[in-house]
Amino acid sequence: MGIVIAILIFGLIVTVHEFGHFVCAKLSGIRVLEFSVGMGPKLLQKTKGETKYSLRMLPLGGYCAMEGEDSTNSDPHSFRNAKLWKRMIVLAAGAMMNFVLGFIAIVIWVCMMKNIGSMVVSEFEKTDANGTVAEYCAESYETGLRKGDKLIEIGGTRIYSIIDINYALHDANKNKSFTVLVERDGEKVTLENVVFNNNSVESGKDPFDFYLTARNKNPLTILQTSGETFMSMTHIIGLSLKQMFSGKLEKEDVSGPVGVVTAISESTEDTESLSEIIYNFLYMTALITINVGIFNLLPIPGLDGGRLLFCFIELVRRKPVKPEHEGYVHLAGMALLFGIMIFATYNDIVRLISGG
Repeated sequence: MGIVIAILIFGLIVTVHEFGHFVCAKLSGIRVLEFSVGMGPKLLQKTKGETKYSLRMLPLGGYCAMEGEDSTNSDPHSFRNAKLWKRMIVLAAGAMMNFVLGFIAIVIWVCMMKNIGSMVVSEFEKTDANGTVAEYCAESYETGLRKGDKLIEIGGTRIYSIIDINYALHDANKNKSFTVLVERDGEKVTLENVVFNNNSVESGKDPFDFYLTARNKNPLTILQTSGETFMSMTHIIGLSLKQMFSGKLEKEDVSGPVGVVTAISESTEDTESLSEIIYNFLYMTALITINVGIFNLLPIPGLDGGRLLFCFIELVRRKPVKPEHEGYVHLAGMALLFGIMIFATYNDIVRLISGG
């Protein structure tokens, strides 16, 4: 089941991405030679106007082939002969569609929640390490956190939703202390050396010892929570990419498609109903599609962001870089990306074999 869900997620994400390029290219007057859903051998193909529409055997992605993407020609409807601003919109449209898909998935995901929470503390854990019930035994209460505090930052991590709290406190059970910024009685208050120590972490509960105030579920709070969750995901993905490129991420932690499929499979193993499968599907779709959108906008040769970088260079120079020179740079970038992908896949396979 996990593999099927992974294929559906990857197929949907890439198709939506390429559809963004396709729509904006059409609206910009750029000739689209082929729009394909899937890869590999053709199953179906229909030509309408100047564009071939294909359905291919492998449901892993797709592509949008435009006239004159990698070379100059005299065709006024080719990509390179379009105005610079139109080319930039076409290049950015794929990632933008990934963000739209991510937000829609999050909205549906939030709608499926029984309760939606704010970032305001409502209560504290009342069971100590020995199982004794006490009025206040939570470490966070003892070290300064109070009921009614709205969480703004934990350990320098901006808090938008519970996703950020989990990220900031992933090692809270090690008695680590944090500097916490809260809003209390309308004022921002900095709390030093706050400790979050949930005595039930090993049983699978969240790694913090307090509870959050629930919001009334209505269209406005659903949109608000969806926006906060979207910000959390982009924030965490951005921090992870920063760690990767700065070398702070351990090489063993680098994961590729096999690792993603494994994670999706694990998330569906304990599901007991169709609604839980859909719930996990929506969450993973949102997380992966936002990741794809952000990564594609990075100024790396071979990606949309790399092509956008050349557009900005053209904007400054007031003339384009020669297609063959740009092509060499993108080729080198793609080789680097393939190398990283191979390394990440190797890591995934080692983890599977070792059970790590």
